[in-house]
Amino acid sequence: MQLLQLLISGVAQGCIYGLIALGFVLIYKATETVSFAQGDLMMVGAFAGLAAMTWLGFPFWVSVPAAILAMGVFGVLLERLVIRPILGQPAFSIVMLTIGVGYVLRGLITMIPDVGTDTHTMPVPYAGQVLQMGGLVVAAEQLVVIAFTTVLCLGLFAMFKYSKLGIAMQASSQNQLAAYYMGIPVQSLNGLVWGLASGVAAVAGLLLAPITFVHANMGFIGLKAFPAAVVGGFGSLPGAIVGGLVIGIVESLAGFYLPEGVKDIAPYIVVLLMLVLKPNGLFGEKLRKKV
Repeated sequence: MQLLQLLISGVAQGCIYGLIALGFVLIYKATETVSFAQGDLMMVGAFAGLAAMTWLGFPFWVSVPAAILAMGVFGVLLERLVIRPILGQPAFSIVMLTIGVGYVLRGLITMIPDVGTDTHTMPVPYAGQVLQMGGLVVAAEQLVVIAFTTVLCLGLFAMFKYSKLGIAMQASSQNQLAAYYMGIPVQSLNGLVWGLASGVAAVAGLLLAPITFVHANMGFIGLKAFPAAVVGGFGSLPGAIVGGLVIGIVESLAGFYLPEGVKDIAPYIVVLLMLVLKPNGLFGEKLRKKV
């Protein structure tokens, strides 16, 4: 029963890592670059939901979709105004730009008086509730994380599998030049991908907020989501979720069974082992380049 309790906790935490890793993978597949701003976009999404619920007085069921939609629009604008002008430059320049974007977002939130420097509780209707099944006690927050992640993944799968927009995004991610010649608006799709990645990051922030509270530094969890993307395979959307689950479960078990401090380094040990044994990740594709 103790092991099952740890596994459920690890799966819930892994779902958060997986959602942030989804943003890494979406942007990488669309632009072949890595956005290290995903964690801070998650943090801004959590603050957006908090603002809608507490300061604007919107009910929970209105605040959540409003925050996700707002972050989606913000992601589109971010790509159009900040990222797109630098596309075509060396990948290192774009990576540094996304790191700078993350610092700017964190700084702007911190500058808001009585908001950015405090820790806030998000008033969700299921806070503090638990489900007891025999000797197993599961927090409602964990169940909501797992359920919402499952629904979101099914929705993304259906979009990429059956909708024209999803198919166009897949074509653009595989070969942007060929997609452009076939009449697909590649630049617009890149903006939509950034919007989708920002919306998914907002979902992760809204799910994590009732568990760890809302504060300006909660975006640092993105540093553990990056190993999830590597473990799953940086070009695989299902791999992002699976990698997140692996990291979450390993972290949960390490925190209970191993000495103090091992929990914090466990994700990176898993990454090192994965890079040695299977460099492309669990679901990564093998790419060959002829020189």
